[in-house]
Amino acid sequence: MFGDYEAQRHWQEITLNLPVKQWYFNSSDNNLQYWGLDYPPLTAYHSLLCAYVAKFINPDWVALHTSRGYESQAHKLFMRTTVLAADLLIYIPAVLLYCYSLKEISPKRKIASALCILLYPGLILIDYGHFQYNSVSLGFALWGVLGVSCDWDLLGSLAFCLALNYKQMELYHSLPFFCFLLGKCFKKGLRGKGSALFIRIACTVVASFLLCWLPFLTEREHALQVVRRLFPVDRGLFELLLHIFELASCMHKVDSSALC
Repeated sequence: MFGDYEAQRHWQEITLNLPVKQWYFNSSDNNLQYWGLDYPPLTAYHSLLCAYVAKFINPDWVALHTSRGYESQAHKLFMRTTVLAADLLIYIPAVLLYCYSLKEISPKRKIASALCILLYPGLILIDYGHFQYNSVSLGFALWGVLGVSCDWDLLGSLAFCLALNYKQMELYHSLPFFCFLLGKCFKKGLRGKGSALFIRIACTVVASFLLCWLPFLTEREHALQVVRRLFPVDRGLFELLLHIFELASCMHKVDSSALC
């Protein structure tokens, strides 16, 4: 059933032609078994933005139903251009600013670091070959790192919330962010400036999520459906985690026996 290229194209088709309330629900126009949308709202909004541009260039690229499986060199070029645009707007500036902000290293090493990050083959192949837009979530996360490291804690929190609302995989990075910011609050003293900072950060996080999820919060079932799509327990996630745990246990036993 095609691949990631078709998945991203299909999401543009769905977000453009269906109301927001139908994006995450199974229907005759939105078969969730056919590359159904399973990323957070910010990814859906990005798909919609790309869909508007795609429709302007060639409506056949995002026509409902009839565009399924569409593939052409022109459309692949368009998709790669959308990846490049996202890189130029979000990822590349974050990488350059991060490398520039590194202390106690020479300008040459800063340039070398930036080139190593930007020319990393894995990200280039995945984003420009599979159109995963990983650089968007990574870029937002890096902006978050820059924010908190420069004591712009609210901007850093906002940027990381955007990363989370673009791809749920950024949950892997959420614990370090939370612990770092919580540590800042403790250092400032929870009875004084620390508690005020904690409240401001909490309000920023809540407001960011509310804005991203606002169209899906009108009905409880709608919000729950989005959550179910993001964390598909009913699609075997629990069984997968169980198998991973069993495999890890077996590997641990093998290592233990080898040591003995």
